[in-house]
Amino acid sequence: MIVKIFKPTVVDIPLMQELVKTEVENGNILHRNQNEMATTIRSYLAIKDNNRFIAFVALHIHTIQLAEIRSLIVKKEYRKQGLGKKLIQAAIKEAKELKIKELLVLTYQKHFFESLDFKEIAKETIPEPKIWADCIKCKHFPICDEISLILQLK
Repeated sequence: MIVKIFKPTVVDIPLMQELVKTEVENGNILHRNQNEMATTIRSYLAIKDNNRFIAFVALHIHTIQLAEIRSLIVKKEYRKQGLGKKLIQAAIKEAKELKIKELLVLTYQKHFFESLDFKEIAKETIPEPKIWADCIKCKHFPICDEISLILQLK
């Protein structure tokens, strides 16, 4: 399979929501309604195979210094092929182009992100706008069992 990462458009949102549906139901990824996704559509990077969405991620900017990797999903039958890594690398490249200094991720996949040089940090150090803007919507809030990691960009 030839991997081509692209920027999805608003017409892709229903397909993206369908791809992430199970992980949202499991509480692994926050639900984003169509309007939320539409207002942040420029933050997404995606991969298709035979015109079917198989993976995407979002690079969400919080401040002039900090962005977040969020909503990483790879369709089950396409996992373990390096697609998640390719998406994260593309998001890191975009963050660097935007002159972002730090990339945050909240995840259950600690080792995956550590393999990409992210370092674990205490949740107490996560900027307050992140906590109140997103975490409060999570079904696990306030008892969060995700691991917070950060990548310093040069």
